[in-house]
Amino acid sequence: MALSRLRYPLNFSRSLRLLSSTYSTRSISRTSNSRILSVGGDGNLRPASLSRLAGICDSSLKSKWIDVRYFSSADFSHEVLGMPALSPTMTQGNIAKWRKKEGDKIEVGDVLCEIETDKATLEFESLEEGFLAKILVPEGSKDVPVGQPIAITVEDQNDIQNVPASVGGETGVEEKKPTGQDTKDEETKLESTSTKINASELPPHILLEMPALSPTMDQGNIVKWRKQEGDKIEVGDILCEIETDKATLEFETLEEGYLAKILVPEGSKEVAVGQAIAITVEDANDIDAVKNSISSSSTTQQEKATQGETKSEVKAQKSNTRRISPAAKLLIAEYGLDASTLNASGPLGTLLKGDVLSAIKSGKLSPKPASSKEKASHQQVTASQESKSDLKQSAVYEDFPNSQIRKVIAKRLLESKQNTPHLYLSSDVILDPLLSLRKDLKEQYDIKVSVNDIIIKVVASALRNVPEANAYWNDEKGEVILSDSVDISIAVATEKGLMTPIIRNADHKTISAISSEVKELAAKARAGKLTPHEFQGGTFSISNLGMFPVDKFCAIINPPQACILAVGRGNKVVEPVIGSDGVEKPSVVNKMNLTLSADHRVFDGKVGGTFISALQSNFSDIRRLLL
Repeated sequence: MALSRLRYPLNFSRSLRLLSSTYSTRSISRTSNSRILSVGGDGNLRPASLSRLAGICDSSLKSKWIDVRYFSSADFSHEVLGMPALSPTMTQGNIAKWRKKEGDKIEVGDVLCEIETDKATLEFESLEEGFLAKILVPEGSKDVPVGQPIAITVEDQNDIQNVPASVGGETGVEEKKPTGQDTKDEETKLESTSTKINASELPPHILLEMPALSPTMDQGNIVKWRKQEGDKIEVGDILCEIETDKATLEFETLEEGYLAKILVPEGSKEVAVGQAIAITVEDANDIDAVKNSISSSSTTQQEKATQGETKSEVKAQKSNTRRISPAAKLLIAEYGLDASTLNASGPLGTLLKGDVLSAIKSGKLSPKPASSKEKASHQQVTASQESKSDLKQSAVYEDFPNSQIRKVIAKRLLESKQNTPHLYLSSDVILDPLLSLRKDLKEQYDIKVSVNDIIIKVVASALRNVPEANAYWNDEKGEVILSDSVDISIAVATEKGLMTPIIRNADHKTISAISSEVKELAAKARAGKLTPHEFQGGTFSISNLGMFPVDKFCAIINPPQACILAVGRGNKVVEPVIGSDGVEKPSVVNKMNLTLSADHRVFDGKVGGTFISALQSNFSDIRRLLL
């Protein structure tokens, strides 16, 4: 399968971790020389409000600014740089790398540091010149809240020495070997793997975690390891192929070293984001030490598991089966079992229905000695058992494993039907003008377009004329948000599931341009080559089953969008048509059904009716789309 290469940051925990001790806060005087810079959702850096730094902070702000010491700014001119919001959904970030060191000269446009957000790793640029006086949040720090100060800059180099030593000195930020809480944190991450590892016993190493390769990804599948244990890895090398909820992507390394141990083998399914998948080391001599440490830990864990299983079995054998549930009694009587030989799992030693069914399924049954009364019904019970056995043998089935994409689609569609109030609006449109336009484009201009290409243009034009329909519901704000651009998502069936590549700004594109883009995106979707920006987003979806014998259907909304248009096939029908002579005559026309599924929080009857009317108008006068 062809793959889409996408550079994403490595989520890793170093064995030499960066520790920061807690220390008290104090307010600072508000002056014209002190300010915090932040980045808005549009990506522009701008001064942020200083109300949180002036005078006495309220309790809500104190919790957000804990573990940061401020100082008086009256003696020299400086700027406090805050953790920027580099994406609309970002609430915290990781300092991946500082490009500038303390004391370095910085110019406008210089990259200060690399910040790992919830989307990708981005560069944080400076919009003012000066000197980097103090780094408040060291390289490698994780989960730094948006707005928390990360550095201090000054205009004059001589002012660097005026920055109080307590700003950095009292934080106690220094590199340490993994001890105490850090070791516990790393071991917690390793507990989710099949082998529990004592991080303190390992040599200097980097722990690679399952990365979040898309905003909606919470787990992934390891399709293939490109590197094997002991291999040398360089910056940019492909470590493995990961199947996400959208596509199969390549996981690149941003550091050189050696792949010491693969913790999650090839073919593993539903690996949680953040779970440790591999360990790398800088020195090739440390590879054996990592393998030996993990092997010894695995052996110890297996021995403990075996002992635990033995104790469980002994306990189960000693369980009291005097209490029997009514359903279990019926099964015991029906199958003629000896209740004293069955293991009970219920409270107070109660024998449950599941215990009896498990025993029946395993085939290890001990029949109860038959009494004189029971012998009469023995033949009837035997016949009943044989009939049930025949039914079980005839119920042959095959488990069909789902791809990661199909699992996510199933989850999202269920959430959509449960959480989104669907409004359905249906209408038939006359297809003849569209078919006539398609024929003329082919014969006169040698331009081949599909019916679906023209439908995309018709819908995009209607959305431009009815902007209230090009919107979505914002759960946080509890209001409707109008979208600036008309981006149409097209449903494309692939072997792994349904993909929705996007035709962006479809209302500004010609039909031929839309046709070319649809063909290109559909081919990439089927080959698994779509990149995230080609399928993430969209303001409106179209699902077309016109190539199948489907007259009409209702599609399910794809959140966070508010609409999806279901397109059926065209059918010839006889309708009265007024001719040129003004006389009404029966005529054969091609009609097609359109069913709109809309979020009722966004669409009321008026908006929905207006949009359907715009669609009807565009289909009846299709050639005006060429203007």
